[in-house]
Amino acid sequence: MTFVTRQTVRFAHVDPAGIVFYPRYFEMLNAAVEDYFAEAVGVDFATMHLERHLGVPTVKLETEFLAPSRLGDVLDFRIEVTRVGRSSADVAVEVRCGAETRLRIAVVLVCMDLKTGRPVAWPADMRPVAAAEAA
Repeated sequence: MTFVTRQTVRFAHVDPAGIVFYPRYFEMLNAAVEDYFAEAVGVDFATMHLERHLGVPTVKLETEFLAPSRLGDVLDFRIEVTRVGRSSADVAVEVRCGAETRLRIAVVLVCMDLKTGRPVAWPADMRPVAAAEAA
């Protein structure tokens, strides 16, 4: 299953040249992951963090920048979970503007107990579903 969330490139995202300053992509990625958990998994970050004291920090991130994005561009963040382990998940993200791929991101998320700072097994209702499992 591919989850898609859309974001518009805002003034705060761009540098003086008018293109997305690369760290801003990671802020947008975090927003896309929040959308994924709220809309596809069904557990929003407020509930996850404040009530359940769980987080899903990024522990590995590989990015390939293919083309620049500019102020006003509308970007689709296409998220696909490729593997789910006991406490981690591999996620492939493709960011597109129309038909053009702007960047590809490989992410490893870990389910973490915020009180102890240690990985924990995914709770059943928070466990991401890998594309292979969804098929």
